Amino acid sequence: MSNNNLIETSKFLSYVLRHEPQAIGLELDHEGWGSLDVLIAGAVAQGRPLTPALVEQVVASSDKKRFELSVDGQRIRAVQGHSTLSVAREFVAQTPPAVLFHGTATRFLDAIRQEGLKPGQRHHVHLSADEQTARAVGQRYGAPVVLRVDAAGMHASGTAFYQAENGVWLTSAVPAQFISDGDPI
Repeated sequence: MSNNNLIETSKFLSYVLRHEPQAIGLELDHEGWGSLDVLIAGAVAQGRPLTPALVEQVVASSDKKRFELSVDGQRIRAVQGHSTLSVAREFVAQTPPAVLFHGTATRFLDAIRQEGLKPGQRHHVHLSADEQTARAVGQRYGAPVVLRVDAAGMHASGTAFYQAENGVWLTSAVPAQFISDGDPI
C-alpha cells in the first residue's frame, strides 16, 4: 500500500468521522462510533475504494492515533477533533501537566493574544504535552509558533482538562492570560 494512499484515506476518515458522517450516509452515536460496514459501503458508493484491510492499516499505522476500532472490529471512531453535533464524547477529567503546548501559525497570534484559544468548529481546544508535537501541528498552518499554556493555573482556577486516547489534551477554551508566546520557529 502506498504511503500516499494511506494519507488520503486518513484524511477521508478524518473528514467523515469528525465532521461530515452524513456525507456518506454514516450515523455516529454520541461517543463518535459508527458502523465500519456502513462507512465502507458509503465510501464505495461514492467511488472511493475502501476495504476493511485498508481501514485497519490506516488505524494501525497512524502516528497520531486519530482513529480507534471497537474491540469486536465492527465500529470505528475518531478519538477527538469532532465538530459534528451528533457526537458529544464524555471524557474523564484529569489533572494536566503544569505546562501544555499549542502549535499555531504566526498569522493567528494577534487574535490569540486578544481572545485566547477557542475550539472553533471543534468541541475542544487541542493541546500537546510536548513542544515537538505542537510544532508539527503549527507547521500545517504556515510559519509555526509554539505557545505555552499554564495548564496548572487553569486547572487550579477550575478549568477541566481531558486526555483523548491518543494523548491529545483537551479543554473548552484557553483564556489569553494563561498563554505565553513562543518564538517563531
